[in-house]
Amino acid sequence: MIGNELDQQDVLAAYKQEFFVEKDTIYMDGNSLGLMSKRAEAKLHSLMDSWKTFGIDGWTEGEHPWFTLAEDMSARIAPLVGAKAHEVMVTGSITSNIHQMLSTLFQPTSDRKAILVDELNFPSDIYAVESHLRLRGLDPAKALKKVGSRDGYTLKLEDILEQLTDDVAVLLLPSVLYRSGQLLQIREITEAAHKKGILVGFDLAHSIGAMPHNLHDDGVDFAVWCHYKYMNSGPGGTGGLYVHERHHDLLPGNAGWFGSDKTRQFDMDHEFSKAQGAGAYQIGTPHIFSMAPLLGSLELFEEAGIQKIREKSLQLTALLRQLVSQQIPELTDVTPEQDDARGGHIALAHPEAARICKALKEAKIIPDFRAPNIIRLAPIAFYTSFSDVEQVVAKLQDIMENETYKNFSNERNVVA
Repeated sequence: MIGNELDQQDVLAAYKQEFFVEKDTIYMDGNSLGLMSKRAEAKLHSLMDSWKTFGIDGWTEGEHPWFTLAEDMSARIAPLVGAKAHEVMVTGSITSNIHQMLSTLFQPTSDRKAILVDELNFPSDIYAVESHLRLRGLDPAKALKKVGSRDGYTLKLEDILEQLTDDVAVLLLPSVLYRSGQLLQIREITEAAHKKGILVGFDLAHSIGAMPHNLHDDGVDFAVWCHYKYMNSGPGGTGGLYVHERHHDLLPGNAGWFGSDKTRQFDMDHEFSKAQGAGAYQIGTPHIFSMAPLLGSLELFEEAGIQKIREKSLQLTALLRQLVSQQIPELTDVTPEQDDARGGHIALAHPEAARICKALKEAKIIPDFRAPNIIRLAPIAFYTSFSDVEQVVAKLQDIMENETYKNFSNERNVVA
């Protein structure tokens, strides 16, 4: 079988042993929550031990002093997003970081006060945008603009560009659409928006850790992301943000103690002395134990190399969609075909998607359902083999041919 041949050539194959994979289970949901690695577990224990050993002195003592942990990790994250070290900060969550970026960069005027998003975006991003419009006394029904989708799954570049009108102040889009896995043209969109005087931000939730980025060179103004998907940092793991250095003179819209210049933070002065880089956009005390697993994950990314991870990811998704097309034609692949137009997962549409996912789970294949009709399958470069992909498709074919999915209700679980 082709899977065995590809596995023998796989330069990342050994990394599967680094992760806790349930016996006889194939995990295809790393685009929602990555699996725990042994190094992530070890780093969490290490940081817990630093509390046990040093108490309050853990802020400045031990292998990973807490006081500078976020800055140290940010410098290591920066190459993964194509940014300078001082443009990145490990902090907050996607939503809290959107709030920080909009409170800082969104400065509406009488002529330019709209925020442009897309109608396929993740709901939380929309909630955050709407709240900022209301806080500025603007009506979201008028000031929130959305790029429409022609097929309900993807966006056309020309449709995005058409919406870059003179009343738009900020454009916020996902780098990869969660429904379809479509990868947007970040540089082209950013350049076009800048020509119209529009600031550009991207949500990298479904791309960081799956592919390289070039945020600084692409000119992106800001970006936000989580680390618990492809970066494998664990549930609720601390997120990240990027702010292009041309904006570093701005005071954070939501100022907090940990956004201070670290040399003056403990002066206890009521006059805010902001940090010089993206660290200024931190708000509260870093969540040390939520950051700890990311230390272990970073070691794996630095060893493997993001380019090799991307190459294998593309091979895995290519094999997955090829086999699905050949063996299960009743499933509609809605992910763009070109390598440079897709992220790390494949989205399959079917009216019975919810119950198909339940049948897969009973067969110890862990998929991801997204309402109303999407089966998302994400073969992760670190811990998915090509043989795993073949097994997934074989089981999926069996479920469809024998209609065993009809044993389940076509309703999503509380957490889908």
